[in-house]
Amino acid sequence: MKDKLAPVKQMKTAAGMTVDALVREMKQSGVMGAGRIGRAADVLEQMIRDKECTKFFGLAGPMVPGGNKQVIIDFLELGWTDVFVTTGATLTHDLFEALGHSHLQGTACVSDEELNKKGIDRVYESYLPNEAYQGLEKFVEKNFSELCEQKSIKDFLWKLGEKTPAGKPSILRTCFEKKIPVFCPALADSGIGLMVWGQLGQGKKCETRAFEDLKEIMQIAWSAKRAGVLYVGGGVPKNYVQQAMQLAPKAAEYGVQITTDRPEPGGSSGAELREGISWGKLAPDAKFVDVICDATIALPILSAALKERLKQ
Repeated sequence: MKDKLAPVKQMKTAAGMTVDALVREMKQSGVMGAGRIGRAADVLEQMIRDKECTKFFGLAGPMVPGGNKQVIIDFLELGWTDVFVTTGATLTHDLFEALGHSHLQGTACVSDEELNKKGIDRVYESYLPNEAYQGLEKFVEKNFSELCEQKSIKDFLWKLGEKTPAGKPSILRTCFEKKIPVFCPALADSGIGLMVWGQLGQGKKCETRAFEDLKEIMQIAWSAKRAGVLYVGGGVPKNYVQQAMQLAPKAAEYGVQITTDRPEPGGSSGAELREGISWGKLAPDAKFVDVICDATIALPILSAALKERLKQ
């Protein structure tokens, strides 16, 4: 058996080496987290270069409070994403920054009771002043009528992106400008959702319907010649794409998942990609890899390596 297996190659680093050079060294180690990062870069590169592949990006987790907003925008702007599915929290934090507020570098070694008294919300080590919600409330109130005349959540979010001030990096505005379908099936579970609810409490009406989006993402998956998926963090965004793949005539042929969750409890966020083969969500001969890593580490590394490879 040992004659058929490649030896583990010990990685070499050097002063001035590029990110992609490091990722290629990691791949040649062939094992553990480093080997998986290396293989993930290869799968994503092939997926992006495949002109007939519809690329789905499902993202959950505190990536904006964790400093990865521009990394996400790059995946949208550079043509690496055809369909974007995310959480209301991601879009809320994106909108906070687009409206001029900032996440702050803090510490987890702190009294949360004291933070509460000071009007500061904590996402592990990232802080957000409560005043950001006041700015969001005014923004939603100002644009409510145009937002809530949209028939689908996707169109609601495109309109939100259109209204987002230009000049600052924004996931929402990028999706609007690039006309990338952005789906958020759990939008009500967010600061944006709370602000809409607040307006509804004043007797205003909202025509947006959640099930219109499901129809659209199913049509996209159904018509795809080939499909590839990138999941960061799992949760609702991952499952929303997965169920579209399950009912599409062709399962995904490329897959990369970045998560720190475990598969044993049976939750979607920790489920290995190969589990999707049993559901018809992932093709048996698909090129795929699970990267068990903090996404705020793995995603920027993969992004930088891909930019080198694709000369972008």
